[in-house]
Amino acid sequence: MECFIISGMSGAGKSVATNILEDMGYYCIDNMPTRLIPQFVDLFKTNTTKYEKVAFVVDIRGDGDFLQLYNILAQLDEAGEVTTKTLFLDASNDVLVKRHKEKRRKHPLESSEHSLAQAVVIERELLDVVRQQADYVVDTSALSVAQLQLHIINLFEGSDSEAAMMVTVGSFGFKYGIPNDSDLVYDVRFLKNPYYEEHLKRRTGLEKDVADYVFSDPNSDIFVEKLADMLDFLIPLYKKEGKTSIMVSIGCTGGKHRSVATAEKISSILKAKNYNVNTNHRDINKG
Repeated sequence: MECFIISGMSGAGKSVATNILEDMGYYCIDNMPTRLIPQFVDLFKTNTTKYEKVAFVVDIRGDGDFLQLYNILAQLDEAGEVTTKTLFLDASNDVLVKRHKEKRRKHPLESSEHSLAQAVVIERELLDVVRQQADYVVDTSALSVAQLQLHIINLFEGSDSEAAMMVTVGSFGFKYGIPNDSDLVYDVRFLKNPYYEEHLKRRTGLEKDVADYVFSDPNSDIFVEKLADMLDFLIPLYKKEGKTSIMVSIGCTGGKHRSVATAEKISSILKAKNYNVNTNHRDINKG
C-alpha cells in the first residue's frame, strides 16, 4: 500500500495537491492528527483493493507532533507492507501573506496576539523539521495553479522525463532585492542597458525592439549560451539529488529590460530541450 503525506505552509497549494491525488485514485484525508496515522493505515490494510493508495494531509492544524511523524513513517516502512513518501509545499513569506489576503482566509495561527505575517513566520519554524526531511519539496511562489497541477502530476506519476523537474526562470531588479526563493542567481548588469535609450526606457524586455537592443551586445549571446549549457549540466544533478524544482533568478538594475530579455531567451532554450519551464518577471511593472 502507498501512503503519501502532504504537508506544507498554509496557502502553498495543499488543496490543489489533494484534489490531484484524488483524481489519480488516492483516498485522501485532510487535517490528519499524526498519532492516528498508524490506526488508519491498519484499517486500510484490511481492504487494500479499495485503499491501495492513501494520502494524509498533515499540517499546522493538527496535533503538531511533527517529530513523531517521521518515527511513525519509519515504523510503517520497516513493517514492509506500506511505502511512505512526504511532499512539502512551500512558498515565500511575502507570497503566502498575499495569498491569504487575496482569499480573505484567516491563517490557522493568526490571532489577537499574532498578525498574519507573524503567523507565517511561526508556522515556518514549526514545520521546519517536516521540510528538512521531506522526500519532495515544491516551491509554489512563482507557479500558477495550472503549472502546479502539471508539476504534481509529473511528480506523482513518477515521470523520468526532464518535465518532472520544474525549472522557474525569473527576472528581478537588484534595486528591489534578490528573490528569497532563488537557487541560482545571475547578474546581467554588464549588458547594454536600454534604459538609457529614450525610446526604449519605458518599455520592457518582452518587446522585440528592447530584446533586440539587449542582444545587439555581443556578450549577450555568449552569456546565454554558457548559462544554458551550465543549466543543462546542473538540472539533472539536482534532480538526481531529489529536488523537484529550482529557481534560476536573473537580475539587472530595475528588472524591466536586460534581465527580462535574458530570462525569456534562457526559457525558450530550456523548453526546446523538453524541460518543464515557468517564466516569471517579478519587477517588470515596478519603477
